[in-house]
Amino acid sequence: MIKKVLFCVLCAFCVTLTSSAQKFALVDMDYIFKNIPAYERANEQLSQVSKKWQAEVDALTTEAQTMYKNYQNEVVFLSKEQKKAKQDAIMEKEKQASDLKRKYFGPDGELFKKRTALMTPIQDEVYNAIKDVADLRGYQLVLDRASDAGIIFGSPKIDISDEVLKKLGYSY
Repeated sequence: MIKKVLFCVLCAFCVTLTSSAQKFALVDMDYIFKNIPAYERANEQLSQVSKKWQAEVDALTTEAQTMYKNYQNEVVFLSKEQKKAKQDAIMEKEKQASDLKRKYFGPDGELFKKRTALMTPIQDEVYNAIKDVADLRGYQLVLDRASDAGIIFGSPKIDISDEVLKKLGYSY
């Protein structure tokens, strides 16, 4: 009798464990984004804008360096007032370069704003597709194999990257 009760309890316990087993999946966000043309175009656009803005900053920096070299060559011939005026002009040019760099590349700079405007809609679309696939297949957790999350091994069988791309309308 005790064996039957123990067996029934053990069976109930096993059923409870298997019914509450969590399902996991992996995605490779790098792979997904590389297969979305709009994402690649946005990256290219950001790269072009970044190069253009960096050239503007570099031009101001070069101008300040040239002003400083000229100052060093002329310093022996300048009066105290002229020295002060040239030093102030050099410092102002350096400040302009620094301010422009901060405006374009600072934490809340133009590049950050442009990246957010271009990338957020695409990232949201990918997130929603992942969520839809996860809901459809019953996954409680989806991990990104491309991140440094510490995944040592992930079976390709649980990688849903292609399914996410298919959900987004890109068949690969």
